[in-house]
Amino acid sequence: MKARVHITLKNGVLDPQGKAVENALHGLGFGGVSDVRQGKFIEMKLKAGDAAAAKKEVEEMCRSLLANTVIENYAVEVID
Repeated sequence: MKARVHITLKNGVLDPQGKAVENALHGLGFGGVSDVRQGKFIEMKLKAGDAAAAKKEVEEMCRSLLANTVIENYAVEVID
């Protein structure tokens, strides 16, 4: 079983990396780009009995280590 985790900064949290990417894109001529936000993508294999158990385990990983839940949101996708 495989899990994918998308981690993004919460709305209202400053994103200096996203701003740097936006400025670089503007410098390359992509002037129509705005409000760039950067995040993290994590993919992992799991040994879990079913998708529900796998999702629960990955969500616990996110709360414990993978995401800073004070400033970040996360979304978990489990693929059989």
